[in-house]
Parts: sequence; structure tokens; C-alpha cells
Amino acid sequence: MSQPQPPYSSHPSGLTPDERTWGGAAHWSALVAAFVALAFLGPLLVLLLKGPSSPYVRRQAVESLNFQLSMLIYATVSAVLVLVLVGFLLLAVVGVLWLVFTILGSVRSADGGEYRYPLTIRMVS
Repeated sequence: MSQPQPPYSSHPSGLTPDERTWGGAAHWSALVAAFVALAFLGPLLVLLLKGPSSPYVRRQAVESLNFQLSMLIYATVSAVLVLVLVGFLLLAVVGVLWLVFTILGSVRSADGGEYRYPLTIRMVS
């Protein structure tokens, strides 16, 4: 007779499935919140709701929040630079970088890994 399996298998990161889910949500929630042009709200909500209960979720939420705020600053500067035409290119670059890095962060943290965004101004700690 075989032993019954636990409902969740042990993950190499040592994180619970709930922590990995919320860690990933800290990143992909920015994609969802971007539909109302406030991508920083998703990570902020995850930070406030689940950050106090898990150091991992807090680290991922803070990292994502800092990146979203940094991208907001970069997009604002690019929008102002549209007046001198270089902003059109910069807005496209900022948009592509935002999308690619947010997806990378979502995938890595949902798998239990740590993700640090490049080009991030660390405002929230």
C-alpha cells in the first residue's frame, strides 16, 4: 500500500502555494490594473493585503510597486518629450520594457523565485 500524497507537493523554494500565488499576483496584478492606467494599484493592494503575513510576498510586492512607479515616471517624462518628437520613440520603448519585465517578474515569482527589475528607482522599501 502506498502512502497518501499531501494535497500539494513540496516545492524546492520552500514557499507555500499561497505565497507563490500572491508573489506572482504582485506582478501580474499590474497588468490587470494597467487597463485603468494605474498599474501601481495592483502591487500596492497585494502589499497591503498579504505583505504583512509573508516576507516573500512583501519583497515581491515592493519590487513590483517600485518598478511600476518608476515606469510611470519614465512614461511621464517621455510624454513631455513628445513635444520634441523624441518622446514617441521613448514611449514605445518604455511600453515594451514595461510589458516584458512585468511578464518576466510574474513568471519568476509565481515559480517561487526572487525577481529584481532593472531600471528601477527604489522608492518603497
